[in-house]
Amino acid sequence: MFWAVLIIPAFLGVLALLWPGRSLRRWLLLPGSLGHLGAVACLWLQPHQEGAWLGTDAAGLLFLTLTSVLFLAVAVYTIGYLGREADHATTDDEEGFLFRNRPEATFIAGLLFFLATMSLVCLSRHLGLLWIAVEATTLVSAPLISFHRHHRSLEAMWKYLLICSVGIALALLGNFCLAYAARGHGTGLALADVLEGAVLCDPAWLKTAFILLLVGYGTKMGLAPMHTWLPDAHSEAPSMVSALLSGALLNCAFLGILRAHAVLAAAGLREFSGDLLVLFGLVSMGLAGVFLIRQGDCKRMLAYSSVEHMGILALGTGLGGLAATGALLHAVSHSLTKGLLFLTAGNILAAFGTKKISAIHGLLQRLPVSGCLWLAGFLAITGSPPFGLFVSELVILKGMAEAQRWGVAALYLLALGVILVAMARLVLPMAFGQPPPPSGETPAAPPTRRREAIWSVAPGLALLLAVLVLGLQVPAPLWDFLQAAAQIGGQP
Repeated sequence: MFWAVLIIPAFLGVLALLWPGRSLRRWLLLPGSLGHLGAVACLWLQPHQEGAWLGTDAAGLLFLTLTSVLFLAVAVYTIGYLGREADHATTDDEEGFLFRNRPEATFIAGLLFFLATMSLVCLSRHLGLLWIAVEATTLVSAPLISFHRHHRSLEAMWKYLLICSVGIALALLGNFCLAYAARGHGTGLALADVLEGAVLCDPAWLKTAFILLLVGYGTKMGLAPMHTWLPDAHSEAPSMVSALLSGALLNCAFLGILRAHAVLAAAGLREFSGDLLVLFGLVSMGLAGVFLIRQGDCKRMLAYSSVEHMGILALGTGLGGLAATGALLHAVSHSLTKGLLFLTAGNILAAFGTKKISAIHGLLQRLPVSGCLWLAGFLAITGSPPFGLFVSELVILKGMAEAQRWGVAALYLLALGVILVAMARLVLPMAFGQPPPPSGETPAAPPTRRREAIWSVAPGLALLLAVLVLGLQVPAPLWDFLQAAAQIGGQP
């Protein structure tokens, strides 16, 4: 089923480019997403299949499943969204696609190719193929970011390409150093061989390789200070693309770092790589908190939130043990929640025609369902009970206590507190506030309630329900699977 996971979206992507009918073309997203999810479900029946180049282990299958589930939600949203924009092709709001000048074939095909390349990342069992797949995700997602053809989106695309290309070049050097570390021992870059022969490798070259891989893949993951492409790309891309960038693509880069961390753990250098991950995690959380304090763009706010949560993933992974399991649970909840928030942000943009937080008021009155989703998503993403991120952040904190990393725990809690207050200051006026009346005039009337299409809210409701379930009770099979995925330093 490896090839089905890759071929289904890739074939339908080519078909989307060749399909003559616009109205039917967008429906290719539905069989693409459902077929992909079915193929992934078949992989769960035999979750550990090893091949020379492709295979599954717990971590790869976890991120592959997250990607497939999130893409299904995005596909349902996109079908309705493209239909609405085709019916109102003269729209000039910031989220409009302006179909008069740009066909949707490129966009639909790009989404399907994006799914195929992210799936290849998750299935790669060779570090060279993993590098190629990560680079491919950059190339196929860049046109999606610039689809609006606005000068800001074009700037964001080129920034994304340049910064991520520098990062991926450093990751390539990391692979070279890893291969050189195993010189004389007949070890290639197949993950199973690297893990088995890691104890025979040169420790100095292994450390050098990890630093390069961490900085390289960390650039794509959005770790500070290599995160600078992320706020622009997430802000200027269409909302459904932003959901995939934050909820799925960042996980793919994180998987590359997990692979490198596993190699160093197998070589007995886990403390070295773990301390670096803790450092980058704390820096990412702190920087995100600083930029969230006075943020004025709702999608950039979500982008800096992604920087924070990528920092939490790095922090938990670096600490290991219970915190590493919590980090993977955090990855699940973050992907679902960020997908919910970005899709809801698309509804807000369509209603208000702007991303400026200061211009968005009375969301609960104007868009009751989206307003509730936005408010619930805010509570979830800031780690409030009873949502999944509260449980995962608590598990990571417990892991810190077990490891007696009290200083790290104090900085972790401080960053979480700052980010909670900063986001509350931004989100609550959007949900409850009223626009201030001009000087000397009476207060403005409550905003008119707007009818919301089912396609615009159903994916968000489904994602919210999943995050709520994870907050109330983490299923025992899922917890066992996350523990298996968190085990590093050996083969699955």
